[in-house]
Amino acid sequence: MARQRAQFGRDTGLQARMLLTMFLLGALYVVFIAVLLAAGAGVVTMVVIIGALSLAQLFFSDKLALAAMGAKVVGPDQAPGLHAMIERLCIQADLPKPKIAVADTDVPNAFAMGRSQKNAVVCATTGIMNVLEPHELEGVMAHELTHVKNRDVLVMTLASFFASVAAMITQFGFFFGGGFGGNDDDNGPGFAVVLLVSFAVYVISFFLMLALSRYREFGADRGAAIITGRPSALASALMKLSGAMQRVPDQDLRQVGRMNAFFIVPTSVKQSVATLFATHPPMEARIARLQQYEAQLQGTAAAAA
Repeated sequence: MARQRAQFGRDTGLQARMLLTMFLLGALYVVFIAVLLAAGAGVVTMVVIIGALSLAQLFFSDKLALAAMGAKVVGPDQAPGLHAMIERLCIQADLPKPKIAVADTDVPNAFAMGRSQKNAVVCATTGIMNVLEPHELEGVMAHELTHVKNRDVLVMTLASFFASVAAMITQFGFFFGGGFGGNDDDNGPGFAVVLLVSFAVYVISFFLMLALSRYREFGADRGAAIITGRPSALASALMKLSGAMQRVPDQDLRQVGRMNAFFIVPTSVKQSVATLFATHPPMEARIARLQQYEAQLQGTAAAAA
C-alpha cells in the first residue's frame, strides 16, 4: 500500500533561485544570439552541428553513462529487493517504473539518466547497496527518481546548448583564427569581438549551469523527503556515503569521475573544492536542509497528535 506523502512548506527561496538562474542563462543567450546574428556567416551550420550533438547527448546519455560505469540493466530476478523498492517509490511518486541497472564497483554511488519519465534508467552501485541500510538506500533512490520526475537531464541539456555553441566558437577561433564574420567593410562585429563574446558566454554560462545543478540537487533532496516521508534517512545516507567515499582508492574514484555531475554524492568529496566550482551543494548544507524538513515533519506530527 502506498504511504501518504509527507507535507512540507513551499521552498520559495529555492524556486526563486532556480528561476533567476534560468532567466540569467536565457538573457545571456539572447545577447549571444544577437552578436552571432550581427556577425553573419557560418552560424547556421554551427548551430545545426551543436543541435545534432545535443540531441545525441539527450537520446544516448543513458547508454553512455551505463557504459562509462560498466553497469548492466537487471531484471526483478537479478535484483528483487531493488526492483521492489523502486516500484514502491514510483507508486508513491506517481512515476512509471524506470529501467534499473547495477554497476559492479566499490564506489558507493547512484545516478539517474534519461530524456523523459518513460525513458529513464536508475543505477545503483554494488558499493552503495553494501554500505547503506534499506531505509537509507530508499532515500537515495527517491532522490534519483525526483531527478527523473523533474526531467533534470532534459533541463541541463537545454541549458548547456548555447554554452556548447560558445565553446565550439571559442575553440574554433583559438585553433583556426579569424574568418567568421563578414567582410571588413561590414558594419557588424569583427571576429575578435565574436570570439571575446563567445568566451565570455562560455565562462558565465559555465558558472550559471553549476549553480543550476546545485539547486536541482537541493530540489531532488526535497523531493526524496516528500516521497519517503523520512528526510532523516537520506541525511543519514549522505553522511555514510561521504565517509565511505573517503575509503575508496583514488584510482577507482578517477575511473568514474566523469559521472560526478550525475552522482548523488560527487567522488570529489575528498577534495576541498570551492562551492562556486562544484556541481553539488556542500554536504553540510544538504544535511541541514534535510534536518529542517525532518523537524517540520515532526512538528506537524506533534501538532496533529
